[in-house]
Amino acid sequence: MQNVREVNKNIFWIGGIDRCPTVFEGVYPIPRGVSYNSYLVKDKKTVILDTVDKVVSGVFFENIAYLLNGKSPDYIIVNHMEPDHCSALGELILRYPDIKIVSNKMVFTMIKQYFDFDVDSHSIVVEEGGTLNTGEYTFHFVMAPMVHWPEVMVTYESTSKTLFSADAFGTFGALNGNLFADEVNFDRDWLDDARRYFTNIVGKYGDQVQDVLEKAATLEIAMICPLHGPIWRKNLGYIIEKHQKWSSYTPEDNAVLIAYASVYGNTENAVNILAGELADRGVKNIAVYDASETDTSYILSEAFRCSHIVFASTTYNAGIFIKMEHLLLDIKEHNLKNRTAAFIENGSWVPASGGLMTDVIKSLEGWNIIGSPVTLLSSVKQETQSALKKLADQIVDSMPKNIVPPHDFKTEPLQNPAFFKLTYGLFLLTAKDGNKDNGCIINSAVQLTDTPKRINIAVIKANYTNDMILKTGVFNVTSLSVDTPFSVFQQFGFKSGRDADKFDICPDKTRSQNGLIYAPKVGNAFFSCKVISSTDYDTHTLYTACVTEAAILSNVPSVTYQFYADNIKPKPQISRKKRKGYICKVCGYFHEGDELPEGYICPLCKHDSSYFERVE
Repeated sequence: MQNVREVNKNIFWIGGIDRCPTVFEGVYPIPRGVSYNSYLVKDKKTVILDTVDKVVSGVFFENIAYLLNGKSPDYIIVNHMEPDHCSALGELILRYPDIKIVSNKMVFTMIKQYFDFDVDSHSIVVEEGGTLNTGEYTFHFVMAPMVHWPEVMVTYESTSKTLFSADAFGTFGALNGNLFADEVNFDRDWLDDARRYFTNIVGKYGDQVQDVLEKAATLEIAMICPLHGPIWRKNLGYIIEKHQKWSSYTPEDNAVLIAYASVYGNTENAVNILAGELADRGVKNIAVYDASETDTSYILSEAFRCSHIVFASTTYNAGIFIKMEHLLLDIKEHNLKNRTAAFIENGSWVPASGGLMTDVIKSLEGWNIIGSPVTLLSSVKQETQSALKKLADQIVDSMPKNIVPPHDFKTEPLQNPAFFKLTYGLFLLTAKDGNKDNGCIINSAVQLTDTPKRINIAVIKANYTNDMILKTGVFNVTSLSVDTPFSVFQQFGFKSGRDADKFDICPDKTRSQNGLIYAPKVGNAFFSCKVISSTDYDTHTLYTACVTEAAILSNVPSVTYQFYADNIKPKPQISRKKRKGYICKVCGYFHEGDELPEGYICPLCKHDSSYFERVE
């Protein structure tokens, strides 16, 4: 029986779900299964976008037959030739012999490698910038080589503003009825799988993903339809920001990952001591994994997430313990950059693993190595414990200065120290009118008097939040901290509450005594206020308000304008096309330099120098 879901007007999900496989691509554990997404667009001409894995092809063909009711589809757009997305193509041609295949030259080369039907008679070849009009809808084709195969492209439909993104923005995990990312708790239930999918499948090709993100920035995208996992129709900035960080090898969190391989438990003992020392110094985000028990794909994903990584291994056959060596080589193979690393080695007679692990990491770009390896001779002794304490100090010293000792922050009304969080920085202003919550980013919130406690804020008059405050006379201000992700500024600073729900990304809405929302996860203090007076200053309204409730939320420093500009706001992406060098016409790899070395082979797709062209 068919299982069709409408995504948008005349755009349907026709994919399938598999909860049975234990591994993906024969290597990555997927205990939550996987979805194989395919899409059908009904117009004057009907278009299918990609097929599915053969394991779910039955329901795929039932879905097509149900939607078309005896008619034949006109086009199949092939964005990606990996078998989990194209294995049903041969049967599709048999069932609908008049259908035309729309794709690029390399895709058609691969189709001939996989299938035996007359490919040329079905082919419509498109290039970068090419279009296909089907009536109401127009499809634009954007090449995305090496994301993560060389033939990949993505398709943008300009009427519905939908990006059919191939494997980009995909994730492991079977869909459980909720088709859209905004219908689930993505942070809790999907983010880890999305990160593990990206880092393991696409992580090596960060530069190529950056190219695609650069192209996508020129498009007005309202919906992202990937080939695996939920569809994105709200808060697109959230998932785009994640991919921006992952593909630029920017740590997602200021966190410490400790990966270890221990034979008899002594190396594990050292790791547990170090983790405790870090916790005592205020590090709250510590992840510890046994490389012998945890699949490498999980630890690699954590390595992309964390800013600091400690590798701890016993010496085995005069080298690195097998599982740890596998992890290190996998990290190297995925080109992970820009991390801080430290090492712990163990050995009963000649401890050698520390130096060997260091050599692997030294070959990677942008890594900072802390000191020399901490050495155990069989087990932890007093001198080893002292060395671990020193290593903990060095790790904390190398982290951003927002690590504070654990503290039981109180929330009784009108704490005087809460006012110390006010600075010339950035704040989240929230208000409510009836059942409608709203918020915006402001940069002016200052204490006016201490007794009684009053503050001033300035709000742009055009903001919907300003209208609410004028009507209700109450508001909350959350002083944002340096941990605030850019997605918060996108959500509350770049959208209008008149046509968007600013709080659709906040499933758990924390409210103060006045019933208004504040933001404990990204703020270090909040203030509930009642307006005393308001003054119109042309573009802004200046409010003077008495503070009815105030509390410290954390001891993380307040974000200033300078910190926001230097550390949170994404830097402008400079196209590599503007640099001098050579670009591979197959995969897009860029080699900077005046000449290609003799006998040069592309490190990604392995084509020779004849496939490169000069870029000035």
